Amino acid sequence: MCLGVCCCCAALRPRYKRLVDNIFPEDPKDGLVKADMEKLTFYAVSAPEKLDRIGAYLAERLSRDVVRHRYGYVLIAMEALDQLLMACHSQSIKPFVESFLHMVAKLLESGEPKLQVLGTNSFVKFANIEEDTPSYHRRYDFFVSRFSAMCHSCDQDPEVQTEIRIAGIRGIQGVVRKTVNDELRATIWEPQHMDKIVPSLLFNMQKIEDIDSRTGPQSSPTGGVKEENPSVLAENCFRELLGRATYGNMNNAVRPVFAHLDHHKLWDPNEFAVSCFKIIMYSIQAQYSHHVIQEILGHLDVRKRDSPRVRAGIIQVLLEAVAIAAKGSIGPTVLEVFNTLLKHLRISVDLELGDRRSSAGSATLSTSSKESDERIVQNAIIQTIGFFGSNLPDYQRSEIMMFIMSKVPVLGTTSQILDPSHLGDLGTRRIQIMLLRSLLMVTSGYKATTISNALPAPFLDPLLSPSLMEDSELRQLVLEILHNLIDRHDNRAKLRGIRIIPDVSDLKIKRDKISRQDVSFMKKHGQQLYRHIYLGCKEEDNVQKNFELLFTSLALTTIELANEEVVIDLIRLAIALQDIAIINEDNLPMFNRCGVMALVAAYLNFLSQMIAVPAFCQHVSKVIETRSVEASYFLPETIFKDKCDLPKSLEKDETDLFFLTNKIAESLGGSGYSVERLSVPYVPQVTDEDRLSRRKSIVDTVSLQVDILPGNNTEDKVDNTEEITFEALKKAIDNNGLEEQEKEKRRLVIEKFQKAPFEEIAAQCETKANLLHDRLAQILELTIRPPPSPSGTMTITAGHAHYHSVPVYEMKFPDLCVY
Repeated sequence: MCLGVCCCCAALRPRYKRLVDNIFPEDPKDGLVKADMEKLTFYAVSAPEKLDRIGAYLAERLSRDVVRHRYGYVLIAMEALDQLLMACHSQSIKPFVESFLHMVAKLLESGEPKLQVLGTNSFVKFANIEEDTPSYHRRYDFFVSRFSAMCHSCDQDPEVQTEIRIAGIRGIQGVVRKTVNDELRATIWEPQHMDKIVPSLLFNMQKIEDIDSRTGPQSSPTGGVKEENPSVLAENCFRELLGRATYGNMNNAVRPVFAHLDHHKLWDPNEFAVSCFKIIMYSIQAQYSHHVIQEILGHLDVRKRDSPRVRAGIIQVLLEAVAIAAKGSIGPTVLEVFNTLLKHLRISVDLELGDRRSSAGSATLSTSSKESDERIVQNAIIQTIGFFGSNLPDYQRSEIMMFIMSKVPVLGTTSQILDPSHLGDLGTRRIQIMLLRSLLMVTSGYKATTISNALPAPFLDPLLSPSLMEDSELRQLVLEILHNLIDRHDNRAKLRGIRIIPDVSDLKIKRDKISRQDVSFMKKHGQQLYRHIYLGCKEEDNVQKNFELLFTSLALTTIELANEEVVIDLIRLAIALQDIAIINEDNLPMFNRCGVMALVAAYLNFLSQMIAVPAFCQHVSKVIETRSVEASYFLPETIFKDKCDLPKSLEKDETDLFFLTNKIAESLGGSGYSVERLSVPYVPQVTDEDRLSRRKSIVDTVSLQVDILPGNNTEDKVDNTEEITFEALKKAIDNNGLEEQEKEKRRLVIEKFQKAPFEEIAAQCETKANLLHDRLAQILELTIRPPPSPSGTMTITAGHAHYHSVPVYEMKFPDLCVY
């Protein structure tokens, strides 16, 4: 009777339950009953409204089997679920998916690694299914958390640990694919999800790198082994995640990277950080590169008070990111990058100088190490600025050159963010050198069509100001920057080193015909270039490198910018440099005087061969031969040796050792050159730049000579008065001598206006006019008072204001105002 009742009850059970029960064999080792599974699948496809009940019943059985540790039936249930998922694609699959995800969650919550892997594999299969309609209520928060936890598995068995981590990475990959393809894909980009996903992937990438670094290089695995490598899977998933990021969620994907690197202290050393951001920059879409750069700059601001090595590591990462993004689309972040880097350059210099002041008088090892670490930061900033600028397009690079030049602090002026008054002399010098070094890197490889594009006036003036500083390193950097901009045919390497070149044709100098724009540039700014070369030769701290760079500057100017007029000006400049060494009004050391003489010899030897005038070449060669025999210290090959015997004095009468203006004029005049201006000595153009450079300049000398209003110092007046004697009175009565002096003065003035360059005449006239204008303004301020006004004037007496009005009919007007 009982048996009949059981059979009757079994027959009364719903058909879907009977079909589900039939797929389970008596022995789980036999596996899924395929014939009954086909019946269940056919039933589910024919009656899709029963799918939710089928799923709920399967979930009930699976939960019971998990609790009872009947893992064989668990495997069968999951296999059945997978087949039903693949076979059914109707809208009724939604409730079935909820039961499926509930079962997957049960497996992931279990402590059995095999079940966790089984649940992950089922979820990955589900993630690859494209659903017809979006699910607005479904969320994957649990799966994100669980898969992220599996990525950090610390099982004692290494094989099990690796297996669980791989399953976690694959699960995260499945979640990303499922949510990205879903209509509500934005939910995965929320910070609470990214803060779990990204560190989990980076953790596996980092762990495998650490193991590889300890165990050393291994044999390259096969393709199948690579897929089971957590590092490779994590990197692929990380790339896929970033590749799917859009404009609105890019920052949420990048910020957890900084948190992970900070938490695990991976900025020093920063190999892993660099590799991470290389992956990021190559994985994201090119138009979003500026987001990453902005995030790095922002993080650099946050960590600005950290150790120097940490900041250097972040800057190195920025350099790698900029190197990848520079040729792409970096949008408005160009100036932001430079502003931030310059700000941190200032911070680094302040910290370095602060450590130096705090440790004054006690030289400790820790302080020196801090200073060296700050130098690492500064060098990283310079390298980043230079590399970033050198990879920009030419039109943008010129703007960056102007931008950097505007930040170079000059004593006597204030910069936008770099105020020399707060830095001190040492800090100002440090920033000047570092900014000029970065500018040198930016200008490297810059090829402008015309020299006016490379050296516009707003850039040339501040660039040449540091060239007059009392610092040889600053002057060297300025000259090297000029070489980068002037040398448009890569001739500088051929001119490296100052020497007497036997045959210039062997150098195979490349040059083009001077363009009209370049001729116009030299007419406007040529005197400015000559002046800075002239004054640069008069500095007492010049070393061999300074003379070498000055020689290269003259040679490159000859190659790139010299026509016949410029050649004459360069010869006048060379003769003026020779006069500096011979006359020695500035009391230069003997080494400097001989160095200037060697510079003039090397340059005139080069120039004579470039213009190929035989008589000129003969004169230069003769002087050089004479010097090699009688005064070898006037030649660069001798004076710049380590041990060179210097003369005690230079005799002005030894004309055979000097280049003579009259002989040069004769040689060039026979070849058609206009040599009238050679007889006019070169005088540097007068500007106010020297006052900013803290050196005694020609401006001060000229202002003393043309001072038309003497001061109140009576001692100076007494010293300057001429002693009245019988001879002085006799000379005053003699008119013939005065007439001859006046004629000579008029002749010199006429000759000067006929033969001197227009720029020199204009500069001298402008200087005199400015001085006269200033003196007249002072006189007028002292003598002229404002006329009375009918509205009255205010006077203050005992703290009270009183107004005094003058009637119009009582006012006195000048005659010219009355008609």
